[in-house]
Amino acid sequence: MSRKARRFGLGTVLLLGLLAAWIHIADKNYVYRAAFYNLADIDDNEIFEQRQITAPQVTQPWPKAAAYNELSFPRELEHLHEELSSVAFLVVKDDSLLHEQYWGGYSDASLSNSFSMAKSIVSILVGVAIKEGKIKSVEQPVGDFLPGFSEGAKAKIRIIDLLRMSSGLNWDESYINPFSMTTESYYGSDLKKVIDRLEAVEEPGQQWTYKSGDTQVLAFVLQAATGKSLSQLVEEKLWKPMGAARNAEWSVDKPDGMEKAYCCFFSNARDLARLGKLYLHNGVWNGDTLVPPAYVKASLTPTGLPKADDGSKVDFYGYQWWLMPGYKGQDIFYARGILGQYIIVIPEKQLVIVRLGKERSELVANHPSDLRVIVDAVNKVVK
Repeated sequence: MSRKARRFGLGTVLLLGLLAAWIHIADKNYVYRAAFYNLADIDDNEIFEQRQITAPQVTQPWPKAAAYNELSFPRELEHLHEELSSVAFLVVKDDSLLHEQYWGGYSDASLSNSFSMAKSIVSILVGVAIKEGKIKSVEQPVGDFLPGFSEGAKAKIRIIDLLRMSSGLNWDESYINPFSMTTESYYGSDLKKVIDRLEAVEEPGQQWTYKSGDTQVLAFVLQAATGKSLSQLVEEKLWKPMGAARNAEWSVDKPDGMEKAYCCFFSNARDLARLGKLYLHNGVWNGDTLVPPAYVKASLTPTGLPKADDGSKVDFYGYQWWLMPGYKGQDIFYARGILGQYIIVIPEKQLVIVRLGKERSELVANHPSDLRVIVDAVNKVVK
């Protein structure tokens, strides 16, 4: 080996040693886990601590439509399933199961990561807490529940500012940077520490910026307001009343820790569709009001705030739900996960569509192009 090669080798070792020392001193040891597992996956419940949401003993099976699994969808949709590696696709029409497909060894019992669809679940739980008087209203200051938000600039932040992604907090929504807050929250083991570091850098309620941290703060608010974990709330307030068929799971940062509220709720297509049915019926489940209808309506109303990056008016987001008002004459709303996880609701046709998979297409005008393919295909064959 030449002297130059030896120097290069020693230099590399030294740099790696210095980097490892910095990672340890900066308390960023989660980076090793992030590097090992790389990008997030739909089966990451296998690598994280999980908290179980138990299904009720008496379940409420979906009734099957007379034309169950008799639909023939356009080739564009079948191609999308192949290209983007769908694992589940389900259509509910008039509260009956009309169509379902599974791929890659998945079934109606398989757990899959919902990713950011979990944000919509957190929003639902806020509505439940308001119904029960645990939270006075969406106008209530976050500081009423979290001491770290009771002084200084953060004291101005209200629950509605978190719901509408307009907190003004300095959350770093990066999925590639191994040192971002999002990466640390996903692979780290102390969500409270991450949230405690947040600072208010902009006036709350003034502009929309998508931040997973806003949802995570809501989770701490819900925990403080109710004295229960998110998993307990889902089990008691949603899973049991809706008669879910299967147990679900929610990833936590450590044993007996906090749920990763902005992602990481694991369930199956049939049970996730129940959430769509609940909001299709304005928060009422088979005659029982689980979420105040007024809160549901507000949740599905565009924020109207300016978008931070270009100032355009936000007509595509409500309280942690994505909106497509007036799409080909239909007002559509949906929950969305980063790898193409969707609960799509089309009220005009009494439709709920669930798609789970491993990939998603690019965003076009704030919505994934594959979502439009799904909506158009279902609209074409379901009258």
